[in-house]
Amino acid sequence: MTGAELRALRDVVAIAPPSRRLALVTLAAGSGAVLAAVALLALSGDLISRAALRPPVLSLTVLIVSVRAMGLVRAGLRYAERVASHDLALRALARLRGAFCAALVPLVPAGLRAGRADLLSRFVADVDTLQQLYVRALGPPAIAALTGLLVVLAAWLVLPAAALVLGCGLLAAATAVPLATARAGRRAGRRQAGARAHLSAEILEAAEGASELAACGRAADRVARVGAADRALARLAVRDALTGALASGLGTLVQGATVAGVVAVSIPAIGDGRLDGVLLAALAFLALASFEAVAPLSLAATHAAACAGAAARLTPVLGAADPVADRARPRPLPARGALCAEDVALRFGDDAPWVLDGATLRVDEGRAVALVGPSGAGKSTLAELLVRFRDPDRGRVTLGGEDIRELRQDDLRRAVVLCAQDAAIFTTTVAENVRLARPGASDEDVRAALELVGLGPWLRSAPGGLDTLVGEQGAQLSGGQRQRVVLARAVLCDARFLVLDEPTAHLDPAAAQSLLALFAARARERGQGLLAIVHGTAGLDAFDEVVELRAGVLAPAA
Repeated sequence: MTGAELRALRDVVAIAPPSRRLALVTLAAGSGAVLAAVALLALSGDLISRAALRPPVLSLTVLIVSVRAMGLVRAGLRYAERVASHDLALRALARLRGAFCAALVPLVPAGLRAGRADLLSRFVADVDTLQQLYVRALGPPAIAALTGLLVVLAAWLVLPAAALVLGCGLLAAATAVPLATARAGRRAGRRQAGARAHLSAEILEAAEGASELAACGRAADRVARVGAADRALARLAVRDALTGALASGLGTLVQGATVAGVVAVSIPAIGDGRLDGVLLAALAFLALASFEAVAPLSLAATHAAACAGAAARLTPVLGAADPVADRARPRPLPARGALCAEDVALRFGDDAPWVLDGATLRVDEGRAVALVGPSGAGKSTLAELLVRFRDPDRGRVTLGGEDIRELRQDDLRRAVVLCAQDAAIFTTTVAENVRLARPGASDEDVRAALELVGLGPWLRSAPGGLDTLVGEQGAQLSGGQRQRVVLARAVLCDARFLVLDEPTAHLDPAAAQSLLALFAARARERGQGLLAIVHGTAGLDAFDEVVELRAGVLAPAA
């Protein structure tokens, strides 16, 4: 395990710390279960030895009851340990998922560097791997240390020489065996996270592009790629399984050697009277049972390596700096005023060309402005600056004369709403997708918004009405219907400023012009500032101003 991985694990524990109460319960119950198992076998050995001497049955009553009691205690404590440890792991897992989401949201879209499939793998597979951290990686060593000391102490009270042999055997099983197996499986453990991410990426791309792959006759090629990624992950899993088998074999070898050593030093002690012969079986069984404490350590080492690899993949997201951040003391949102971009410049890297280079724009309340320009000119980038998804490298964006960097982001985005060209359609009903813009909107408001954007006839013919399910990412809707659902959100939105990025994509020219005119008229009626980003200049007579973005600079459209 590298230093970077250890630091990553420490950071994860700091982000999702375990419950101290549950950790103590887990340690106590786990240690008690192991000690009960050791006592069960040791008492059984003593009972067998004494019963072989055929004493009166009543003299064995205490031992018989003790054996039965240890069996019940062991089962009860093992159950309690399982409940507490899984409660501990699941609570930490929930906190880690929440922390990952909280860290991820500010990175969208400006600070996000990983692909969707890779993020999905981190959020699901890597976070799930870390649920093993407390249960199977950190818990077993703590239990082994506590119970090992107590068992060796018990053996010392009976025969110091046997305790010395037992202590050496337990130490070897607790250190040498896990280190050997961890070294053998470390490379495979680190590579499994990457292999899972690659497989997830292949499956996600194949699922999302199934129609295109089938149409181009490339479905078989993609299936082959998915199969190759799956086989690569399976090879790593087999390697880990072989590592586990090696750990089990080495552990059994050390266990057998230790028991033989305990018996070997105990026999002479019986001969010279240092040990009662009837206790020989008890000592041998105690040594045999004590390895239950260290048996999980080899697997714990493997889980620790896997958790370290998963943590190393999560920390770049968890520790990523937010592309924009609120001031320590943000200023209140101005009650009135225009939304302006003042001489803003932005580029995506020190050596990259300027996407915006001195762009200036003003959108007043109750005024509709259209922004045109060729693809790649930076229109969507300017829209992201207006809602502060990014900060400009030069210049500033103001609302009511106040630099938006001085405002709280949540306040700004309630006042300035961006309807992006790739706005998400969620796997729920039509009503819930539209109501996203105003959660408290009534069914009548939602229905009116859908009527305005031209979905009224379709809505009336849909068997479920407003409760019609749209399918995953709106799969049950056509491209034009999905676009109109997004526009219905914009109609329902009551923000002071509305930025529409390519609002008429997937619509025919007549419908596009009609909807643009609708939004321009509603903006004037409601006193709402409107900026509509469009490709062409046709049908823009309804707007108060049309500006064009070229070479990073805004100017009146020709």
